[in-house]
Amino acid sequence: MAAKGKITIDFELCKGCNLCVGVCPHKIIGLSKDQFNKKGHHPAIVTDTDKCTGCALCATICPDVAIVVYKEA
Repeated sequence: MAAKGKITIDFELCKGCNLCVGVCPHKIIGLSKDQFNKKGHHPAIVTDTDKCTGCALCATICPDVAIVVYKEA
């Protein structure tokens, strides 16, 4: 059975830089088209939580430490 992960994104810290979108091997992160944070940025969102393996590449590349990945057994 493959490892499973859970991603949480702090919308207020996210500046929508798109780095996490490009690095995700499963292409399950995108930028919100209809949500804005208090700074006026479109924050990153997880589009398919079931496909997350917990690799944490998104959290590693995030310059604002807005992403936390939890790996489930």
